[in-house]
Amino acid sequence: MALEEKREKRPPVTPMMIEEEAALRNGSRGLPPGPWAEAAGPRPRTTERHIAVHKRLVLGFAVSILALLAVTMIAVMLSVRFEECGAAADGPPRAGGNGSLSGAARQPPGVGQTPGRPEEEKEVRGGEATAEEEKEEEEEEWQRRREPPPWARPRLPRHLRPLHYNLMLSAFMENFTFSGEVNVELEVRNASRYIVLHAHRMHIEAVRVAEDKLAGGVRVARSFLYPQTQVFVVVLSRSLEVQRSYNLKIIYNALIENELLGFFRSSYVLHGERR
Repeated sequence: MALEEKREKRPPVTPMMIEEEAALRNGSRGLPPGPWAEAAGPRPRTTERHIAVHKRLVLGFAVSILALLAVTMIAVMLSVRFEECGAAADGPPRAGGNGSLSGAARQPPGVGQTPGRPEEEKEVRGGEATAEEEKEEEEEEWQRRREPPPWARPRLPRHLRPLHYNLMLSAFMENFTFSGEVNVELEVRNASRYIVLHAHRMHIEAVRVAEDKLAGGVRVARSFLYPQTQVFVVVLSRSLEVQRSYNLKIIYNALIENELLGFFRSSYVLHGERR
């Protein structure tokens, strides 16, 4: 009995004590279970496997962006090539640098052209080549004289003086073209075989020079437009006589321009209707 009385009295083991002992063995701080214990517990670290997955995702995204750019560039190049092939198949454009049509396209309705035979086309082309050669020879002659030709000067020559203009115009609003005929009475101050007057963006159909209505005409060797100074040049077979009057007749057609140039068109709105 004495021995039993000398033994230490141990407290009873409770479930709380068991949990605390297990937590100490596992290396935790020994906090009781609850939100504070969960917050203070060790957090899991990112593993090497997760890092490798992230790298693969980034690499795949970059590869997809590069592939999309390459496909876009190829599509653009193919579209440009397709447009070039279409333009080559349609032939050279008939419009000028300022958007105006060529001489054949400028003709109004009713002013047709009779198709010629190949022999006639060759003759026409040969005539054009001869005219170009004559023009070059004349320019060389003026260069030998050390002065510019009359059509290359900034102002019109003064060997002719216009006395009267008679102008007739026919407008075609369906395609915004017009045909014109002008008769100019000229007085010769100095003998010359050149007639130079302002003209731009026109298709000249015919040119005639006559001394008067009853007398015979003066033969026109050639005529051409000179866009650099915006003039039309008529080269005669002989010089005009001084102090005599001549009649210059020009038949032409052109576009009714949509800008403030020559014979142009405009519009306005009245009661909601464009006129």
